Amino acid sequence: MSEPTDIEFVFEPQDDGGYSVYAPDLPGLHTEGDTLDEAVANAEEALALYVEGLREDGRSVGTGIVRRRFSIPA
Repeated sequence: MSEPTDIEFVFEPQDDGGYSVYAPDLPGLHTEGDTLDEAVANAEEALALYVEGLREDGRSVGTGIVRRRFSIPA
């Protein structure tokens, strides 16, 4: 399996402000930011560090995750 070229991130607004960020396909990759711009910058940095760590360990970024969309029941 080849490595993905894009990784999806989820930016969840927090009740007390800011954003919690995670990548569903990369277990343990979490970050946050006080603003959306800061959260995006932190996500990019976290991704780079995550991938660097995987590669140093001789592991691939390939996740093997399968995604499907389902309609919300009426």
